[in-house]
Order: sequence, then structure tokens, then C-alpha cells
Amino acid sequence: MTKPLPDHGDRHTVVVVVAIQAAISLGYFAAMAHVVLHLKVDLGLAAGLIGLVLALRNLVQHTLSLPVGALVDVLGPVRIGVLACLLRAAGFALLGTVSSLPWLVVAAVLLGTGGALFHPAAQSLLAGLAERRRARGYAAYTVTLQIAAVLGPALGLALLNVGYWLVGLTAAALWLGAAFLFALLRHGPPVRAVSGVVSGVRTVLRDRVFLGFAVVSTPAMLVTDQASVVVPLSGVDAGAVTVFVCVLAMVSAMVQPWCAVPGRADRPGVLRAGLLFAAAGHLLLAVGAGGALTGLVLVAALHGLADGLLQPAVFQTIARLAPPTRFGAYLGVQTFLSGLFAFAGGIAVGWSFDRGPGGATAALVVLALIACAAAACARPHPGQAIDARDAAQARLP
Repeated sequence: MTKPLPDHGDRHTVVVVVAIQAAISLGYFAAMAHVVLHLKVDLGLAAGLIGLVLALRNLVQHTLSLPVGALVDVLGPVRIGVLACLLRAAGFALLGTVSSLPWLVVAAVLLGTGGALFHPAAQSLLAGLAERRRARGYAAYTVTLQIAAVLGPALGLALLNVGYWLVGLTAAALWLGAAFLFALLRHGPPVRAVSGVVSGVRTVLRDRVFLGFAVVSTPAMLVTDQASVVVPLSGVDAGAVTVFVCVLAMVSAMVQPWCAVPGRADRPGVLRAGLLFAAAGHLLLAVGAGGALTGLVLVAALHGLADGLLQPAVFQTIARLAPPTRFGAYLGVQTFLSGLFAFAGGIAVGWSFDRGPGGATAALVVLALIACAAAACARPHPGQAIDARDAAQARLP
């Protein structure tokens, strides 16, 4: 089991990282909550091309996560975080102002590259804290994301009355503000890797316990991310999409105080429950429950539970298994595997929806089955088994 770093008084780090999360998430959800309708209605792209553009962003982001995670360990999260925000600001500016497919591809690449840099940078700052501070800090980080996920689509919907170009430029401005906030963090975690990127990735690939967890958790990204894609592709309007995203975010935020208890979120039962909630949400969509507002709210609540459990489950388990100087590399490998799977799945889902109602139903059922299969494979890792044994012995008279 990884021993946490000493608590070096990083309340300032938590406050600034949470402020960064507020800025970038508000911009991200304002733009991304309505991007499918923008690409479909404003630009007239087919569902397959929409799926390709969105999946390309995921592919770039999560493919680059493999080397970038280890790079954060070497160079430090602050400089990487500033660069990430600048790249994503450029990507959102393009997304709101271009209409040709080649430029949309450029925007997707910039957004994906910025995301590959941002997530290991921000999460490495939190992973470097002591366990109690780390659990509470990540909960605050996630709650802030979900609050922004409630406010962001509403902001985007208001700006959409002027045009999607304003949505994109507003998101870009918020990411520029986040770059400034990153610059306020002059000190990252006190311990950094001294060897290079290749060495960091090689260390992860030799860790069989972690690789087992990475494989089991790989479908989590696909089954949660596709919820925000399949709902607008199902034919609901912008108002219903906004309701869906907001309910999902509120439920996810409500779960975070429960996950903030140290040692709770990395239990395999939490990962398993999150996957099963996602499966139930996709099955309800498959039987047409999303056609009515009540059914759509229920689906959003199930996906909110899934999202609220899976995010801290993955983060806390990686923080538990990774050496303090290698969190970025471990996160990078897990994200790389998840991103490749999500890319392939996103392409398949978009293609299936182009085939008509039968194809859409089949795609939703397959997503549910994938989530169920992953949940069935979730098992305690050796460190958890030892902890459980020690706890049981401590209760003996």
C-alpha cells in the first residue's frame, strides 16, 4: 500500500485547484453540453461524423495520457497545467468559430491535447497530499465540477440565444483564467520522479496488481461519457438535454460527501456499484424511458450515481496503488487504456445510431452489458485484502 506524503499544509493548493476546477468546468460544460446539437443542427453533420469528432478528442486526450502522465512526474504539474489551459482555450475558441470539418478536427486535437495535460497535472497536486486531505480535497474538487456541470449547461443555453460562437469564446476565456490560477501554484508535491518518462511507464507496466485494476476500470469512461452523447442523439431538444445534464451533475455532487471518507472510495464495491448504475441507466434508455421527462430524470439520476461513484473510485485506487513519485505515470496508463476503449466505443455508438432505432437500441444494450461485465470482474487488490484482515483481527477480543 502506498504511504501518503506528509500533510505539508497545502490548504492553499486545494483552494487554488478547486478554483481552477470551477473555471474550467464552467467553460467545458457550457460548450460541451450543446456541442452535439451545434454540430447536428447548425453545421448539419451526420451522427457518424459527430461521433468521429467527439471520439477523436477522446483518442488524442487519452493516447497522449500515456507519456504525459509520466512527464508530469518529471517536470511538475504547475507548468504542465498552464500549458494545458492555453491549449484548451485555443480549442474552444476554434470550436465556436469554425464550420469546416478539417478545422473541427484541429479543434478536437487541441482540446484532446489540453485534456491530456490538464487532468494528470491537477490530480497530481491532490494526490501529493496526506490521505485525509487528499480524500476531502478530491471530494471538493469533484463537487465543484458537478456544481459547474449544473450551471455550465444553463450558461451555455443562455449564450446559445446569441450563437454558439459566443459559447465557445466564453469557454476559451474561462480556460485562460484557469491558466492564470495555475501560475499561482508555485510549489507542487514535494517529491518528484528523478528518472524519465520511459522509465515511469515501464515501472507501471511491471505492476501486475495495478494493471489488473486498470483493465477492470477501463469501461468506466465509456459507459459514463456516452450518456451525454446518446441522449441528444435520441432526438430530445436542448432544454431536455440541459435538464438531463443538470440532474446528473446534482446527483453526482450529492454522492461526494460519502466518498470523502478516507479509505472508502477505493473499495471494489464502490467501483462495482457505479458500473451497475451506469448499466441500469443505459437499459432504461434502450427501452425508451428517455422519451418522457420523468424517465429522462430517472436515467440522469442513475448516471449521476454512476459518475459520482466511479470518479473517486478510480482516483483513490490509483493514489493508493501508485508510489508517490509515480502517480502521473499510473494515472496516464489507466487513462490511456480507458481512452482507447472509449474511442472505439464512441465510434461504434455513433455508427449504430446512424442505422436507425434498432441500431440505437442495440448500442445501448451493449453499453449496459459492458458495464455489467466489468462490475462482475471487480475484485479487492492485495492491499485491501490485508487491510480487511487487519481490521477484522483488531475487532477480536
